[in-house]
Amino acid sequence: MLHRPRRLRKTAALRSLVREGSLRPGNLVLPMFVREGITEPQPVEAMPGVLQHTIDSLVVAAREAVAAGVGGLMLFGIPATYDDQGSAAVDPNGILNRGLAALREAVGDSAVIIADLCLDEFTSHGHCGVLNDQGEVDNDATLDIYARMAVVQARSGAHMLGLSGMMDGQVAACREALDAAGFPDVAILSYAAKYASGFYGPFREAVDSQLKGDRRAYQMDPANRREAMIEVELDLEQGADIVMVKPAGYYLDVVADVAGAIHAPVAAYQVSGEYAMLEAAAAHGWVDRERLIAESITAVWRAGARIICTYWATEVARMLGGGASTEKTSTERI
Repeated sequence: MLHRPRRLRKTAALRSLVREGSLRPGNLVLPMFVREGITEPQPVEAMPGVLQHTIDSLVVAAREAVAAGVGGLMLFGIPATYDDQGSAAVDPNGILNRGLAALREAVGDSAVIIADLCLDEFTSHGHCGVLNDQGEVDNDATLDIYARMAVVQARSGAHMLGLSGMMDGQVAACREALDAAGFPDVAILSYAAKYASGFYGPFREAVDSQLKGDRRAYQMDPANRREAMIEVELDLEQGADIVMVKPAGYYLDVVADVAGAIHAPVAAYQVSGEYAMLEAAAAHGWVDRERLIAESITAVWRAGARIICTYWATEVARMLGGGASTEKTSTERI
């Protein structure tokens, strides 16, 4: 036979030589949770290994992640009290903003500190925006609060804001507010294509969600693929620096579409349900945990995302950073 593709798979060195791109620890973002009113970190039952942190334990975990080479830290806050306006989100002394300040002091510019910019963790109804008299999310009234959040989060030390609310016009509102307040260098990571997914279930426990109803009126329909490009193009026109597809693993077609169509960086979020299912299967001994972590992240990378948010970020960064390339190392698997 003239053509034998297996020739280039014979050894680890050959496979490494022809690998189509390599994931680095710096491409990984670690989502983290900080909770007000606790004295010890609290485990999230549905997400083994994930914690709701105190400020002190948050700093310790952040330093461990950065030491492993993780490129970004994405912070979510869990307040002690809620109201219908999500007031704690714009309070400079609110838990999220204090957490951002602590991270910036602890790691400086050695990792990108990303603030979650959304109201769902702070509202008594659990929606991503404020409600009108009919009980529906009021898009434009929400933008005013998002703009205030953007400035407070920038002042608290965030390098980048993760706009996750899926409100029309949110990128423009936040970009304008940041520039007017003297923060032109604070970047915007837009959750441009965020689907109304059932895979977010464990996350709701992680943030103690107060959600009543669902978010299908503003997050995308899982059946829609082409619509994602409309959302992406609008966000880029409004000033987004990076666009995100969420979830990652079950939306690789969307990730590939976006990555193939634009020149801006593309991120994808390996969400709580993806994490929980793999961990549960591994706990029963049904799958090779380490191998599937590596394979799942490789799939997201292969689809075109160059920034991957994953709860395994620290672990995967350590996999990538150690040892020779042999069949038994996780480095080659990724």
